[in-house]
Amino acid sequence: MEYDPTQPKWTQIAEVIRRRIASGEYPVNHLISETRLEQEFEVARVTVRKVTAALRAEGLIVTTQGMGSFVAAKPPTAQI
Repeated sequence: MEYDPTQPKWTQIAEVIRRRIASGEYPVNHLISETRLEQEFEVARVTVRKVTAALRAEGLIVTTQGMGSFVAAKPPTAQI
């Protein structure tokens, strides 16, 4: 992924994940692996944690301690 230098990386990654959820590429209960996101987007864990925190705040994902983050059962209509 080529990043826009005028925006934080985490916001750009969050937008990619939002689109994947909205399109159904990431269906309900799909695991959002922090390790995979780190590798795919070549960013640090702290960046990925900002992404998951933002998506959790929007209600797009839910996080269960010890299990991970998953696409929420009824994600709100995405604003793309």
